[in-house]
Amino acid sequence: MTFTLATWNINSVRLRENLVAQLLTDEAPDILCLQECKSPVEKIPVEQFQALGYRYMVARGQKGYNGVAILSKLPIVDAGEKDFAQLGQARHVAARLENGVTIHNCYVPAGGDIPDRTLNEKFGQKLDYLTEMRDWFRWEKPDNAILVGDLNIAPREDDVWSHKKLLKIVSHTPVEVDHFHQVMEAGDWTDVTRADIPEGLLYSWWSYRAKDWDAADKGRRLDHIWATGDIAKSAHSSRILRPVRGWEKPSDHVPVFASFDL
Repeated sequence: MTFTLATWNINSVRLRENLVAQLLTDEAPDILCLQECKSPVEKIPVEQFQALGYRYMVARGQKGYNGVAILSKLPIVDAGEKDFAQLGQARHVAARLENGVTIHNCYVPAGGDIPDRTLNEKFGQKLDYLTEMRDWFRWEKPDNAILVGDLNIAPREDDVWSHKKLLKIVSHTPVEVDHFHQVMEAGDWTDVTRADIPEGLLYSWWSYRAKDWDAADKGRRLDHIWATGDIAKSAHSSRILRPVRGWEKPSDHVPVFASFDL
């Protein structure tokens, strides 16, 4: 079984319904995982997606904030969710394919602006969220699994436009990167994107604050696709759709793709 999967922080699925439909039409991934849907599940505009062949959806939502959804052409069943750090927010949902592969769709908290948990509650929540992810994967070792989403951390020096200038900026601080790697190690996760594209600058997010995001190119790779060690070698054809950032009224994130032969 071969399928292509994409992950995209859409920053409001109702506001950008037509952009989702455009991606599904142009690229036709078998599975699309969305984050920051900003919608209750019952108000996600499924009709247009279903008309394009995405008849299956597993989602968790809330009004105005967060929210994760998995759209699929392939049959999927709901595999639950985790409320890491007990935030009471829709930040994780899992679905299972007929071949037994579990897909985790995650939206890790951004963490605010100050990288100090004593001064910034949101930063502490982010670290706690990652710690609980790590602990879950240690106690319930995942297998035959894929994890995707906006993890809000750019771990490598070449995942940011300037390693030196971003060392004290939330998303690239050493403490966040350390927590990120602990989660990876706990679940025996492989970074599929970097396995396919091991060298060079690589970004999936560009700030709305940049008037000319393309020319300035001050990006970060915040969006990830992982696979457990038992299936990691089946992944291939990774790519990041940079041009999507230039679409009309875009998200500040762009889709990340990978294919799997399972």
